[in-house]
Amino acid sequence: MKKIFFVSLILLAQISFAKIPNKVILEKMHLAKSYFQTKWPDVGQVIVSPDRTRPSNIWTRAVFYEGLMELYKLDPKESDMKYMMDWGNFHQWGLRDGKINTRNADNQACGQVYIDLFLMGKGDSSLIKPIKTNIDNMVYSTKADDWSWVDCLQMSMPVYARLAKMYKDNAYWEKMYDLYAFTKNKHAVNGLYDPQEALWFRDKDFVLPYKEPNGEKCFWSRGNAWVYAALVRTLEQMEANSPHREEYVTMFQNMSKALLPLQRNDGFWTVSLKDPTNFGGPELTGTALFAYGFSYGMRTGLLDKKTYTKPLESAMKGLLTCVHPSGFLGNVQGTGKEPKDGQPVTFNSVPNFEDFGLGCFLLAGTEYLKLSK
Repeated sequence: MKKIFFVSLILLAQISFAKIPNKVILEKMHLAKSYFQTKWPDVGQVIVSPDRTRPSNIWTRAVFYEGLMELYKLDPKESDMKYMMDWGNFHQWGLRDGKINTRNADNQACGQVYIDLFLMGKGDSSLIKPIKTNIDNMVYSTKADDWSWVDCLQMSMPVYARLAKMYKDNAYWEKMYDLYAFTKNKHAVNGLYDPQEALWFRDKDFVLPYKEPNGEKCFWSRGNAWVYAALVRTLEQMEANSPHREEYVTMFQNMSKALLPLQRNDGFWTVSLKDPTNFGGPELTGTALFAYGFSYGMRTGLLDKKTYTKPLESAMKGLLTCVHPSGFLGNVQGTGKEPKDGQPVTFNSVPNFEDFGLGCFLLAGTEYLKLSK
């Protein structure tokens, strides 16, 4: 009887995930990726916006390459590997503007991809020397207040995690935790994490008494999504006995529970998690990273499949509706730090940066496929 019961559960899970064919998701990811690569054939082309010109190894582009890396691991294309290697070689595997001593987490994001390429045997230690030197400078300093906005966690924590795992050196785990704990508990006096809501304020500008138009606290979707993705990309590098792992697992599970009731009926989350009337509507980047986390959590046993399968499928269906026939992604909020930034967010609106939204979409799709397999 027990055997029949468990077989039934397995079949139900397979039927559930079969609602979105894997082939469709893979095709949509390659379509969106190809659209971007066609638009940006030169990996070293500077990114020009109204306020300034930026090099192509800034955080927005790094997030795209994080997603491309995961897609390559799942469905390798030599052209994608060349696109990644050409990017690293163009920048000589350096951080933004060659700032080896930078403490800005945004500048460190590219290191995630550099390290992954090195671990895949695509080059010698020159690929990781700049990022390792940069992080080592931080590890062996006492300063721990650098991550004053929550985006930092996604940009930098996975770099520390990769180095800790590679070198089997707990110093990286401990410094990463010090930086994380300061952001959680001390920035803006009491920290940027709200334990009552199990959500994060983006930075000091949004802690109480700041409130949204409907009187709720301001929890920006993508800000929380950055934290959520940081936890995933850190936990996937950790062993069962890695320092502070339980803290990250508990945070991941608590955030997951908090996100469930905030999901819209169409599968998306709005830019303001607790005030859907403040620039309401579907938004891709936060939704994609929440789906990324749901998939990872269920695949690794950290989240209950019975609870999270339906919300995940709803989110994935919503995300697929954002892909234009050309591969352009709609409903992407541009760069910023709060609900009003990067507006309007519509199916046809073009964000100021198209790269990081695509990276979020690729992370969601690849992790979903890993789970469904």
